[in-house]
Amino acid sequence: MSSLLYRWGKTAYAGKWWVSGLWLLLIAGIVTLIVVNPPKLSNEIRIDGTPAQEVIDDLADRLPDASGGQGILAFHSTDGERIDEGENLAALLDAVDDVYGEAHVIDAREVMADEMAKGPDSLLLQASAAIGQVQGSAADADAPTPLIVEQMPVPGVVVSADGQTALFQFAFDEQTFELPEGTVDETIETAESAVADEDIDVLPSSTMIQIPELIGIGEIVGVAIAALVLIVTLGSLVAAGLPLVSALSGIGVGVGGAFAISSIVPMHSLTAVLALMLGLAVGIDYALFIVNRQRRFILDQRLTAREATARAIGTAGSAVFFAGTTVVIALLALTVVQIQLLTTMAFTAAATVIIAVLSALTLLPALLGFVGERICSPKARLNAGTAHEAGSSHRVANGWSGFLVRNRYLAAIGSLVIAGVLAAPALDMDLGLPTGASYHPDTPQRQSFEIVGDAFGDGYNGPLVVVATSPDDDTIPATDLAEIYTDLTDLDGVTAVALGGLDEDGTTAVFSLVPETAPTSQDTADLVTTLRDASPAFADDYGVDIGVTGFSALAIDVSERLADVLPLYIAVVVGLSLIVLLLVFRSIIVPIKATVGFLLSVAATFGATTAVFQWGWLQPIFGMDATAPVLSLLPIIITGVLYGLAMDYEVFLVSSMKEAHVHGAKGRESVTRGFAVASRVVVAAAIIMTSVFAGFIYNPEPMIAQVGFALAFGILIDAFLVRMTLVPAIMAIFGDKAWWLPRWLDRILPNLDIEGDKLTKHLDRT
Repeated sequence: MSSLLYRWGKTAYAGKWWVSGLWLLLIAGIVTLIVVNPPKLSNEIRIDGTPAQEVIDDLADRLPDASGGQGILAFHSTDGERIDEGENLAALLDAVDDVYGEAHVIDAREVMADEMAKGPDSLLLQASAAIGQVQGSAADADAPTPLIVEQMPVPGVVVSADGQTALFQFAFDEQTFELPEGTVDETIETAESAVADEDIDVLPSSTMIQIPELIGIGEIVGVAIAALVLIVTLGSLVAAGLPLVSALSGIGVGVGGAFAISSIVPMHSLTAVLALMLGLAVGIDYALFIVNRQRRFILDQRLTAREATARAIGTAGSAVFFAGTTVVIALLALTVVQIQLLTTMAFTAAATVIIAVLSALTLLPALLGFVGERICSPKARLNAGTAHEAGSSHRVANGWSGFLVRNRYLAAIGSLVIAGVLAAPALDMDLGLPTGASYHPDTPQRQSFEIVGDAFGDGYNGPLVVVATSPDDDTIPATDLAEIYTDLTDLDGVTAVALGGLDEDGTTAVFSLVPETAPTSQDTADLVTTLRDASPAFADDYGVDIGVTGFSALAIDVSERLADVLPLYIAVVVGLSLIVLLLVFRSIIVPIKATVGFLLSVAATFGATTAVFQWGWLQPIFGMDATAPVLSLLPIIITGVLYGLAMDYEVFLVSSMKEAHVHGAKGRESVTRGFAVASRVVVAAAIIMTSVFAGFIYNPEPMIAQVGFALAFGILIDAFLVRMTLVPAIMAIFGDKAWWLPRWLDRILPNLDIEGDKLTKHLDRT
C-alpha cells in the first residue's frame, strides 16, 4: 500500500494540472446538477415498521387530505384587546382567507361546502350531527371555542378562553418536505401581511419549517478557528490553506453530490448536516497529517518538495487511508439496524468521508505541486535542525508523556474515574424528538409553543391522531362514530376530541385528540399506550381497528425501536473495531485498549449531552435556554461517528509508537518517542475537529445543535482524556508486551505496513 501511494504521490505532484482539472470538472458538473435539480431536504423522522408510521402510510392511501403536512399558526394579541373582536377579528379573518388561498393549502371551507351540498347523503355531516348530540351542554367554559362569524364556524380556528390568542390549524396538500421550496415561508408571510396593521404576532409552530438552516455564523466561526489552528501548527499561510482547499473540494463533491440526488432519494436535513460536519472535519484533519509529514521530511531530512510529497503520501497517506476506512466501516455498520433513515445517512456520510480521503490522496499532492518548494519558508528552513524525529525538541510532549510514563497507574485510574463521572448522567437519559420547547426562546417556534401552551393547554402543541378503520371496508355508522368519540373523550388525560375527517365510503374516520399534557410528557406517552391497549375493546364494540399516530406516538415508537437496536449496533462496531485494529497494529492488547477507550468516550458523551440538553446544565455558555429529551437518533449516530473518528487518533498516535518500536525503541521509550512525533498534530487535529463540530451547536435547529455538541464533546474527551492520557499510560504499563501477537496468528495476518517501514527501507537502499 505505502509503495503504491508513494508512486502515486510523485505522479500527482508532477501532473498537477490534469489532476486539479479533473476535480474542477467534477465540482462543476455537480454544481450544474444542483442548479437543474434544487436540493430537496426534509425534517420528517420516518421509521418504517413502527405502529405510528404504519397508521400514517395507511391514512395516505385511505384519506390523502388528512395525510399532508400540518400547518399551525398562533395569532396573539399584544395590546390586551380580544383577537375575535373589531379590527383584530377582521385582520384575523383576512389572514385565514389569504392562507386558504395559497396554492398548496387545502381550503377546509370548500370541503365543508362540498359536504353540505350532499345534504342528507353526507356521511361527515351525519357523524358531526351525532357527535353534536352527545356533546350536549357539558362544554367547559374555560376551554377554547371554535371561532364563529355570523353563526358559521371558521374552519380550523379556535380562540382561547381569554380571547387573546387564536389557533389556526390547516393542512398542506403534500408533506412539508415535498412542497416546492419556499412554500411554507410564503404561507407564513401571507398571514403576517394580513395582520400587519394590527398589534398581532403571528407565530408558526415547529412543524412550519421546510428546510432548516444548514450553515450559519457558528459554523463559519468554527471553520475560521480551524484555519487559525492550521496556521499555528504549520507556521505558514500557504501551508495552512492547502488543507482547507482540499477539504472544501471534498465537501463540494461529497455534500454537493448528496444535494444533487436529494430530489430523487429522500434525504433528511440531518443527513446533509452530518455529511457536512464529517466532510469538513476529516477533510481538514487528513490533509493536515499529510502536509505536516511532508514539511517534516523537507525540514528534518532536507528532501525536495517532490520527494517529500511522495513519501508523505506513502507514509501518512497510508495512515489516512486506514483511518478513513475505520470511519467508513463504522458508518456503514448503521445499515445493520435496517432503518431507511439511518441507511441513507450512513451511505451519504460514508461517501463524503471516502471523497475526503480521495481528496487528501489525489488533489492535495497536486496542490503541493503548485506550491512547490514554497511550502516551507526560508526562515523555517533556516531554523530547522537536523535532529531525527526522536522527539528531543518536543519539550511539552516529552514532559507530558514522561509524566504519564512515571505515573502510569495514577493516570490510567484517573482517566477512568473522570470518564465514569462524566458518563453518570446517561443513566437518566430520556430519548425523544424535538418539539417547539427545544428551540431557543428568541425563535418563533419556541414562542408559539409557550403561547399555545399558556392559552389552550400543553396538549395543543402535540395533538394525537386516532384513526378508526373498518377492517372489512364497511361503512362505520354515525352512531358508532359518536360513541367512539365519547369513549375517547372519557379517557383519563384527554382534554378534547374532534372528528377530523371521514373518507367518502365512511370506512375510515380520523379523530384529533388533545392530551392534557405536553408532547414529551410521560403522561402523554402513557395515554398513547392506553389508546393502543384499548384497540381490542373498540374492535369488539364497534368493529373497527384503532391506530394512533401524531408527534408523541411517533416519538415513542422511534425511541423504542432505536433503543432496541442500539446494543446490536454497539456489538457490531466493537467486533469490527477489534478486527480492523488487529490487522492494522498486529497486536492483541492495542485493539482491546482502543475499543475500551472508545466505549469510555461514548459513555462520557452520552452523559454530558444528557446533562446539558435534558438537565439544562451550562446552557447559557452555549447560548441555549431549552431543556428537552435527547434526540432519539443521537446515541446510534454518535456511536458510529465517534468510533470512526476516535480510531483516527488511535491510528495516528499508536502507529507512531509502533514505528518507534519497529526502529528499535524498547518499552516505554517507544511510547515517549511515538508520542513526541504524533502528539502535536493529533492535538491540532482534535482542536480543528472540535471547532468544526462546535460551530453547529449554535444552529437554531435543535437536532443539529445536539449532534454538533455531542460530536464536539466526544472528540475533546476522546482526544485529550483517552488518546493523549489513557492510551500512553496503558501502553507504558504493558511496555513491549503491548505488541505481543501469537506466532500462529502472526503468520496468517497480512502485514499492512501502515507506518511505511518497508517503503522507508526500500528508499534507503536505493
